[in-house]
Amino acid sequence: MTFLKHLDLKCVPCPLNVVKIKLALEKLSKNEQLVVELDKGEPEEMVLNNLKEMGCFFKQIKENEKSIKIKILNENK
Repeated sequence: MTFLKHLDLKCVPCPLNVVKIKLALEKLSKNEQLVVELDKGEPEEMVLNNLKEMGCFFKQIKENEKSIKIKILNENK
């Protein structure tokens, strides 16, 4: 069974949103996934680029004109 943890980072400036995601990922157990909401634009670019650099698997699950929601799969444990 997979458990989801939610992190709302809308209106959180860069690079604080990246730091918060990294800390949340460290706390995840093997059967947990992280769902993150963040603003489009620079926050979206920074977070997605950092996740790629970290080797994380993620997919976009929702998008509107101001924000996106992504699910990050915890494959590192």
